[in-house]
Amino acid sequence: MASVKNCNLPDDLHYSVENNVWVRREDDGTVTIGMTSYACALAGEVVAYTPKKVGRAVDLNKSAATVESGKWVGPVKSPVAGEVVAVNDGVAASPKSINADPYGSGWLVKIKPANWDADSGALVTGAAAMSAFEAKMAADGFAGCP
Repeated sequence: MASVKNCNLPDDLHYSVENNVWVRREDDGTVTIGMTSYACALAGEVVAYTPKKVGRAVDLNKSAATVESGKWVGPVKSPVAGEVVAVNDGVAASPKSINADPYGSGWLVKIKPANWDADSGALVTGAAAMSAFEAKMAADGFAGCP
């Protein structure tokens, strides 16, 4: 797993750096979406999670879920357009799991992409993602993850 300013960023995921979210393509063609550890550090401890309902359409770069912390309330923007096929009931019961395990049990929604090939072109992986996050953190004056 790669790390930028002490923020874990697994190299096997796709990232929307601008939206601070990760995407993992599953074997069945769906994608799992979650917040990066960087987004979690910026937000602080998440206290509420409200996903779009299963069956709802999500547009590219529009809200797939809303999260709330002591510092922030806002959308988690989907880096792919499609239909919500699953939400994380475990996170609904314990929103802190987003901070505790953002790349595992803290995932937010699963989406059936409308056009993965088109939407994934804007996502970055591996070294390109690390460089992009390093530049974003520097521009934001971010000191690092705890």
